[in-house]
Amino acid sequence: MRSVEDILIQEAGVPADTLTRAKERLRDDKDLGDALRELGALDAAAWAKTQATYYQLPYSEMVNADECQRELLAHIPLAFAKQYLLLPLAQQNGTVTVATANPREIAALDDLRLLFGARIKPLVVPKPLLQEALNRVYDHTSQSTQEVLDSLDEKALELDAAEWQEPRDLLEATDDAPIIRLVNSLFYQATKERASDIHIEPFEQELLIRFRIDGILYDTIAPPKAIQPLLISRIKIMAGLNIAEKRLPQDGRIRLKVAGRDIDMRVSVIPTAFGERVVLRLLDRASALLGLEELGLNGRNLEVINRLIHQSHGIILVTGPTGSGKTTTLYAALSKINSTEKNILTIEDPIEYQLRGIGQMQVYPKIELTFAAGLRSILRQDPDVIMIGEIRDTETAEIAIQAALTGHLVFSTLHTNDSFGAVSRLLDMGVEPFLVSSSLLGVMAQRLVRRVCSLCRVPYTPDEGKIREIGLTPEAVADRPFYSPGTGCEACHHKGYRGRIGIHELLLLTDSIRGLIMERADAATIRRAAVESSMLTLRDDGAVKVLLGMTTVEEVVRVTQEEML
Repeated sequence: MRSVEDILIQEAGVPADTLTRAKERLRDDKDLGDALRELGALDAAAWAKTQATYYQLPYSEMVNADECQRELLAHIPLAFAKQYLLLPLAQQNGTVTVATANPREIAALDDLRLLFGARIKPLVVPKPLLQEALNRVYDHTSQSTQEVLDSLDEKALELDAAEWQEPRDLLEATDDAPIIRLVNSLFYQATKERASDIHIEPFEQELLIRFRIDGILYDTIAPPKAIQPLLISRIKIMAGLNIAEKRLPQDGRIRLKVAGRDIDMRVSVIPTAFGERVVLRLLDRASALLGLEELGLNGRNLEVINRLIHQSHGIILVTGPTGSGKTTTLYAALSKINSTEKNILTIEDPIEYQLRGIGQMQVYPKIELTFAAGLRSILRQDPDVIMIGEIRDTETAEIAIQAALTGHLVFSTLHTNDSFGAVSRLLDMGVEPFLVSSSLLGVMAQRLVRRVCSLCRVPYTPDEGKIREIGLTPEAVADRPFYSPGTGCEACHHKGYRGRIGIHELLLLTDSIRGLIMERADAATIRRAAVESSMLTLRDDGAVKVLLGMTTVEEVVRVTQEEML
């Protein structure tokens, strides 16, 4: 019988030296497959196939959660299923088929044999696929937020108003369990629907909860106005805020696990005319960082940005409004060039994702640790690459430019509407034109457009006016199919859209552009020169994404409106 190592080398194509390095990384909570995935030597599917071959078990690339027999789940707690990565699928003729990502857990499989009193037939599947199926299957057995809200009995709502003012009574109240269930269910639903923000908005006669999904706010539930103080106080307790203070804004953080995912929430509470308003920003700490290609960069833009990020010195700026994915793009660029030969340091507000092998600093203005102060300290740490979360003032801009001119590669973001406006913004800050032209390598502006759901999208023919609105002509598109969101499906939670993708414009600092900067040319003049040299604008790149079937004409029009004015 061949060993696992032989199968990995002969069938998965893993080099022997890589296998040796992976074995050195093994710890109690990590198997060989995890170590190899960290080194980028193979993916989850290849590891699952290797295990199936070694144990002579069937392998499957998919798990149909909808066909799982629900009565089997009643016997297995979710914690057990997640710990041992097991999911019973079906029972037939005295045999239970069990999907597993870890067939080595023989004791757990034996427990299932005793539990069901039947023969167990393991089916090996990739780990991420099984984890997603577990969350989906067990979600059907749990209550929705609306069901939890409906289950709140009237006693839980008929609390004396004076009790809400007393933190001690609220913390020790025995009848606050329904509120805890409601908040937990709310967080779970937001995570399941891929919400980036939860808005809890009080009005005179009602309380409204909305989720921001793919950049758009959707009404979710409208709880009774009577539970408003309890609901907000519960969130304040979780965020470590003062529940007695209702007159001043407060900020906090909540960290918790939701459906096996490590979620970090930034909490903002402000007083309004009808009570406190709460907004929670959700960050999935466990989510994998995307590569530049997965962010929507392609063609010339991808080729140029790959060349820029491998330069030895200079500044690369990413611009766009809040929530346009600037930081995610910078993280993807840093991950691309991250290696043991480079010392990469960042200063951020806040640190959104932990990057392995990269030193990350959080700004704290209260103790005068600003971007400028932190940047000065970073320069004494012998960095090769520096990332600055945002250039907000002249001091930070000048230090960043000096760093670029003294042999450092600097990444940063700037709040401007397009790539051309970034140059004007730096000049308006008081930075000399010769410093901007000699240090700046390129400026990339970006927006996020919603992806049309690939499972329920429907082909259609847009009218000629819409096509021309994004810079295309009917002759240019010929018989290319256009898609619009359908009625929705379970995968996209009946929204018609699922996920987002970036559209970009990349201003490369050519000699002609540098000459215009030296002359203090305005953004419109720089724009004309860049477009004449075949630069794709945001709208042009959006049109490409439409022709590829990724998004819709309406989405591109929505996010590039200022370009069409």
